[in-house]
Amino acid sequence: MTYFLGIDGGGTGCRALVCDAAGTPLGSGAAGSANIASDLKGARDNIILATQSAMEAAGLPTETIQDLSAYLGLAGANIDTAAAQLSELLPFGDVRIVNDAAIALQGAIGSQNGAAAIIGTGSIFVQRKAGTFTPRGGWGFTLSDHASGAQLGRARLEASLLAHDRIRTQTPLTRTTLANFKNNPQKLVTFAQSASPADFGAFARDIFEYAEQGDATATSIIGDAVQMIEDILQAMDLQTGEPFCMLGGLGPKYVPYLSATNRERVKPPLADAVSGAAALAVQHFSNAPTKHTT
Repeated sequence: MTYFLGIDGGGTGCRALVCDAAGTPLGSGAAGSANIASDLKGARDNIILATQSAMEAAGLPTETIQDLSAYLGLAGANIDTAAAQLSELLPFGDVRIVNDAAIALQGAIGSQNGAAAIIGTGSIFVQRKAGTFTPRGGWGFTLSDHASGAQLGRARLEASLLAHDRIRTQTPLTRTTLANFKNNPQKLVTFAQSASPADFGAFARDIFEYAEQGDATATSIIGDAVQMIEDILQAMDLQTGEPFCMLGGLGPKYVPYLSATNRERVKPPLADAVSGAAALAVQHFSNAPTKHTT
């Protein structure tokens, strides 16, 4: 019997799902980070560990891992040559590696036309139309990752400096932010000079709560992010009936702030990303028995 494997891998962890040729889930597993950009061999090891756990849950002997047809959605798979290198390190019989946004979209909307915004520390917007998968954004924190936690946190720190310089009005959000740096703007600047996207993202966690309390700074920051989401949705030109899902840790938080038209577009996801990867494994390898890497 043929078995298929879906993998959802990123910086915080890796999930695996084994299913049969009908797409029926048989067993799942999880392991640590699968960040192929920063630790290729560590990612390989965690992918294998998650897979072995899923095989055990499915009642399959782990020594048959080389018979699996695996579809992997991994963060950063579209950057440099890491995906091609990883493919050579994996024990699976057939392999296809894509960006994790592709499996998230498949899980969220299935095989129909539609789109999703995946917004956490970073962000990417993805769409399927007439069978064509189109990403928008997702180019990293420096120039992209629109509406992401990292961008919200950076905007919060910038607004706090403007308030300190009396260019903008102080609000509870800016006061709290400055107090976090002992009301010393130089400490804030020093932090920002070496901060990672995750460091900036930590300052996004309570912005929505401040906005709900009427904080003008938080409302302005969210408003700017929502405008970018609206602009991207306009570029997507979704048709009537095409679903749009807001995914990730921050995605759902934006829904109440969208225009009425776009709020009506938002649908709950059909399934998660690892289920999307498993579904794509069945679709792809049922007609493609040779080894593939993207």
